[in-house]
Amino acid sequence: MYRTGKAVKSILPLTPLLNTERYSSWLVRNSLSPALLRSVGATPNSPLRKFSATPPPPPTEPATNESYLSGTSGAYVEEMYEAWSYDPKSVHVSWDAYFRGQAYQAPPSLGNSTRPNEVSLASMLPGLAGMTPAAGKADSHVIETHLAVQGAIRSYQVRGHLAAQIDPLGLNNMDREKARQMIIRSVTLDDKDMDTVFQLPKTTFIGGTEKALPLKEIINRMENVYCKSIGVEYMHINNLDQINWIRERLETPGALELDTVEKRLLLARISRSIGFEAFLAKKWSSEKRFGLEGVEMLIPCMKKVIDKSTEMGVECVVMGMPHRGRLNVLANVCRKPLDQILTQFSGLESADEGSGDVKYHLGTYIERLNRATNKNIRLSVVANPSHLETVNPIVEGKVRAEQFYRGDTEGKKAMAVLLHGDAAFAGQGVVFETMGMSELPDYTTRGTIHIVANNQIGFTTDPRYSRSSPYCTDVGRVTNAPIFHVNADDPEAVMLVSNIAAEWRATWHRDVVIDLVGYRKFGHNEIDEPMFTQPIMYSIIKKHPNVLDIYSQKLIGEGIATQEEVEAVVDKYDRICEEAYKKAQGETKIYNKDWLDSPWSGFFEGKDPLKVKDTGVHEETLTHIGRRFAQGPPNAPDFKIHRSMERILKARNEMVDKRQIDWAMGEAFAYGSLLKEGTHVRLSGQDVERGTFSHRHHVLHHQTEDKSTYTPLANLYPDQAPYSVCNSSLSEYGILGFELGYSMTNPNALVMWEGQFGDFANTAQCIIDQCIASGQSKWVRQSGLVMMLPHGMEGMGPEHSSARPERFLQMCSDDPEYFPPEQEGFAIQQLTNINMIVANCSNPANYFHILRRQICLPFRKPLIVMTPKSLLRHPECKSSFDDLQPGTEFKRMILDSGPAASNPADIQKVLFCTGKVYYDLIKERRERGLDDKIAIHTLEQICPFPFDIMKQVADQYCNAKLCWVQEEHKNMGAWSYVQPRTQTAIGGYHRLLKYIGRETAPSPATGSKTTHKKELQAFLDKSMAI
Repeated sequence: MYRTGKAVKSILPLTPLLNTERYSSWLVRNSLSPALLRSVGATPNSPLRKFSATPPPPPTEPATNESYLSGTSGAYVEEMYEAWSYDPKSVHVSWDAYFRGQAYQAPPSLGNSTRPNEVSLASMLPGLAGMTPAAGKADSHVIETHLAVQGAIRSYQVRGHLAAQIDPLGLNNMDREKARQMIIRSVTLDDKDMDTVFQLPKTTFIGGTEKALPLKEIINRMENVYCKSIGVEYMHINNLDQINWIRERLETPGALELDTVEKRLLLARISRSIGFEAFLAKKWSSEKRFGLEGVEMLIPCMKKVIDKSTEMGVECVVMGMPHRGRLNVLANVCRKPLDQILTQFSGLESADEGSGDVKYHLGTYIERLNRATNKNIRLSVVANPSHLETVNPIVEGKVRAEQFYRGDTEGKKAMAVLLHGDAAFAGQGVVFETMGMSELPDYTTRGTIHIVANNQIGFTTDPRYSRSSPYCTDVGRVTNAPIFHVNADDPEAVMLVSNIAAEWRATWHRDVVIDLVGYRKFGHNEIDEPMFTQPIMYSIIKKHPNVLDIYSQKLIGEGIATQEEVEAVVDKYDRICEEAYKKAQGETKIYNKDWLDSPWSGFFEGKDPLKVKDTGVHEETLTHIGRRFAQGPPNAPDFKIHRSMERILKARNEMVDKRQIDWAMGEAFAYGSLLKEGTHVRLSGQDVERGTFSHRHHVLHHQTEDKSTYTPLANLYPDQAPYSVCNSSLSEYGILGFELGYSMTNPNALVMWEGQFGDFANTAQCIIDQCIASGQSKWVRQSGLVMMLPHGMEGMGPEHSSARPERFLQMCSDDPEYFPPEQEGFAIQQLTNINMIVANCSNPANYFHILRRQICLPFRKPLIVMTPKSLLRHPECKSSFDDLQPGTEFKRMILDSGPAASNPADIQKVLFCTGKVYYDLIKERRERGLDDKIAIHTLEQICPFPFDIMKQVADQYCNAKLCWVQEEHKNMGAWSYVQPRTQTAIGGYHRLLKYIGRETAPSPATGSKTTHKKELQAFLDKSMAI
């Protein structure tokens, strides 16, 4: 190593090499020690100073060339090689085999070799740029120019995008000469070398079949590839094969060329995109529609992505997008009937259920023939609120479910396409959360194609004020996604990029980003005035021709189309729009069902809408599930289980023996019985495999072998449905949205998201408000998603105490002043009419039944469950097998069955409560000997409110004072929801429901354990006062 380093120092610049890429990679790994760099840096004219272009990332393969060839290990290997090169027998036979196998890239010799196993570098010299050997001495100028050429090529690949002409308005494009200086800033290229022919390195494909090119042509080709209408960021990717894959598709001569048929098809697609917006502007000039003017190439881009993906095997494409351009996508990508779209402008009332949504938020589902590939394709645009990126994780979850039900483990049949605005893509945190899932085993969809409709402005805010990064797409670099910036006024460049993106996703199954750089012709909406805030930009936009004019003139100039043909194409689509408009004018109603994005074919057919299947389960099934849940993998005695886990498994077995269940066992029975019946169960969230409170333990881990696990519930029966228990990333917004999308795909699955603590739902509030609480009403879209939120005042401080049940109850749609007719099916009719169910179960049996009821209902509703913490191990919080048998069911309210129930007319006080406080109350009542004087009932299903049961209890305890007791503060919890509905149930305000609990407060709980106990005792005393 010392002699090699000394030789390098003495004769730099080095002799030119035939395999320059191989040499440069060796040089980076083995020669550029800190000492060498310091000595070279001290020399003003050092070629290493002159050619210090950013070094390429280390190749990811072959593995033999990886990290051990650095530092002290590299020196050791080189010493072995040096000894072997003199005498192969001087080293161990394994080293001999290693070096003979060419797995090791040896440093070149720097003169005539005297070693028997090494080829002299001097013997290679005649093949380089016409050089002749000169007694083993190098021509430093030739070496410098060769290295400079390689440095320049890499500089274009790394930095060319910074100089690309991607802004159609020309506001941000760089001057050509400045661009060249910026790109190759770290190398010097002399004019006298411009006509010199240089051998091309293996790091570029610009030569095609040519192995050498003049320097002038090399630079010209690199500029054409990297500095015109396409700017590509891909050198951050840490996989050399992927880098070369992109290089080849971009740099190969002729890559940008389309044939005549493709060009004419592209012209037709552009004319439809522009024609649709022009038609809407003509008919509804003052109506908000959030059109695509300025980025109309989005439509041909999407169609090309879908065409290519379909050609490569994709059968289902799920799309998510903001409002801008949605109507055009529905019309020209999905090919939704135009009359249905135009009817939305008429302001008609809906003829079916739901409150509906504005036209530019609606989704759809279409199954049609792809004319370009002659294959069937299913296209779905998921409905989205004005929270622009909210739909992203929903789409990913829906696609993951599509892949799951198709058995598409490689993501070849179902694919996600996400459209973004430039400001939202850079500014919304859920974008990062969603992209962070892209490589997680339980959440990946094997690659998403992201398309940014970049109009270079966010509402009225310039990019320099809306992001800190150079591009709006820089979040894509986090996941090693290639990013293609493309000028939206160059349709053929857009087609190339779209094609590469679709191929990338099909080949590598990873995310890819297309940044379609255009402009926004009007303001944020069509009646907004953009000149207030962007006068310079919009003075340019007003004079700027649209992409149809630009491209049609190009084709006319090439002789591919005539002016008459262009006009005929435009007129044809205008006639189609006029016919649809006439049809839409004849409509008198609109139908929300026409905009359903996730239809459940056959699910509702043949079902009695007022009948719930039995939620009880036979004891043999319970016993079988319990035994399997209480053991490790069968026939695997070497699977070492943690000692504490062995005690937990033993306790499970003992519970089965006693025919008794705790909370974790009740949950396992619900899941296991559904799995036996063929229902897929998916549990997702932070730390759900073990459970936040170490109570669940659904995945057993081998204690001496890494990644060796066993999931008992996934191995109950040979023919059971799959069970997925998924530890998620530390995300709530993204993961809850993902599970919502998963639940929308198939109603025959129990899909659950559990918060690590209940208040973790705070950061997912957008999904809850915009999609879960109101999704069915706005978009006629049902979901049976279950949210499990640990809740309870345990003296642990303000955080993680409350799941904020008051927020969910506030969004529930039942009228507090309306008592529904008491008739058969009262409970299920309430469930039919409500938007979501909110419950706080107090025992394992009821929890078991409410989970199973989610699948047994003839429809689907979201379920929000406040789950316990301390009750998980409370000795009284247990249930008998008898409460799980066929014929048993979920109890909306658990009524007092003690001494108080035997003589209700003499009871002086009735306490209503929900959740954990029930156990505090019964303990206090027992200790005070008031079992025959105070009745305690626990409300299990808070919403929909059990008006009928509350009326029955009030009538039964006709002389008692009615009180609501809660552990939450008065301005929180269920009080504000329960109070008016209780008054409605008992027929008015002649008999008031009184409040007992903590007083109002801004914080959910005190941070003092002492204060917590005092508050608890105070309201317990008040509860027991007669």
